[in-house]
Amino acid sequence: MRGKFITFEGIDGAGKSSHVEWLAEWLRSRGLVVQVTREPGGTVLGEKLREMLLNDSMHLETETLLMFAARREHLAQLIEPALARGEWVVCDRFSDATYAYQGGGRGLDRAKFQILERWVHEHVQPDLTLLFDLPLDVARERIVLASRILDRFEQERADFHERVRQAYLERAHAHPSRIQVIDAHNSLDNIRKRLEQIVITNCL
Repeated sequence: MRGKFITFEGIDGAGKSSHVEWLAEWLRSRGLVVQVTREPGGTVLGEKLREMLLNDSMHLETETLLMFAARREHLAQLIEPALARGEWVVCDRFSDATYAYQGGGRGLDRAKFQILERWVHEHVQPDLTLLFDLPLDVARERIVLASRILDRFEQERADFHERVRQAYLERAHAHPSRIQVIDAHNSLDNIRKRLEQIVITNCL
């Protein structure tokens, strides 16, 4: 049997990353083999591209093409082989992030995104996407409290991040059977109970 592909999405500061490894361990406790990965990244080449994408200024279309280049390598080297072996893949961000950040945040033509999405992974979409949603002011406060060096996306102005958030919600509205919106303002325990319910209902 083919494995399941679960992705985590959300604006910076929504707290999704703290739940990725937890969900993987929860799935492993049920006897499943789980790969945990991230985008951009996930492969040797992908991690090199990640450093460029998070730190180097570049043209919007260059940025988008590099995102999809890293994704194509990620799919070929890790995601597709793991799914074919019957393993589950839990990934921190995938194409919904490109739709939100490059499309919503930076204004990439949606038609160009759709062409790249069809070209790079027409037959591979997540079985389930967990979208962590949070008011922008709360997300920004969390980032400040983290007291770490911010990448160039995190350094963007508030209006950029609000466009990203709205693009995510737009994407969720367009794909309601795949994208489940999580109230990231909820308590840790309640969020994890919600995640369990969603995964059991949609994937197990």
